[in-house]
Formats: sequence, structure tokens, C-alpha cells
Amino acid sequence: MQGILFGIIAGVFISIQTVFNAQLSEKIGSWATTAIVLGLGFISSFTMFKIVDDTSLLAIGRVNKLYLLSGVLGVVLVYCIMQAIRILGPAYAISIVLVSQLTMAVLIDSFGWFGFGKAPITMNKLIGLGIMIAGILVFKMKKQHTRKSGYNSFD
Repeated sequence: MQGILFGIIAGVFISIQTVFNAQLSEKIGSWATTAIVLGLGFISSFTMFKIVDDTSLLAIGRVNKLYLLSGVLGVVLVYCIMQAIRILGPAYAISIVLVSQLTMAVLIDSFGWFGFGKAPITMNKLIGLGIMIAGILVFKMKKQHTRKSGYNSFD
């Protein structure tokens, strides 16, 4: 149950944060926004690290160096989501992000990448991904239809 709660909170925060980032980037630019967001994130996380002090930074020497690219991936992530939201709007962009995130997670599970155990790709997983993709297509068709008709109460 705790994992589900953390997942829900993360989903809510990702959506809010990316919308805030997109709005901020309209005023100060994408790269300035990325620097500010990740800079403030560093300050926040380092402060929590010092308060909680759950491990030593010296433990970084025992980590696979590939995993240190996570920070670089964070820069790409923040920038790309801001651009997607700016171009597509929040709902459509986040829908695409979620499907691509889930697809990548299935691949990581299935092939056992990055130290995770292998979990086979099942028909249920493929059907679930297919339903999500179909949902995005339906969402997009509805949105296009609404725009063509001239009535658009949500934009």
C-alpha cells in the first residue's frame, strides 16, 4: 500500500512540477528553468540528506559509474517534458510520457537491465500498453475534433 501511495504522490507532483516548469520557461527560457529547477532540487535534496543522514557520500565509490548518469538524465528529462508540454499541452504530453515510461519499465523488467531480475513480457502487459496507447489516440482525436468544431471549453 505504501508503494502505491508513493506512486500516486509522485504522479501528482510530476504533473504539477512539469506544468510549473513549462510556465517558468515561458518567462526565463528552457535552460534557465532547467538550471533553477535542478539547482533548487540539489539544495533541497542535500538538505534532506544532511538532516536524515541515512548513508555516507563516500559510498558513491561502490556504485556502478553508469548510474551516476542519472543527473544528466534528469537534465534531459526536465527539458524534454517542458518542451512537450509547451508544444502539446499538459494532458497530452503527460499521457505520452506515462506510456513511454511504462514501456521502458516493461523492457527493463523483461530483459533484466540495470541489475533487476527478469520478468517475462506477458500478453497482459502488451494489452495494457495497447489500451493506454489507444486511450491517448482517442484523447487526441477528441481534442482535434473539439478544436475543429470551434468549441473548446477546456483550453
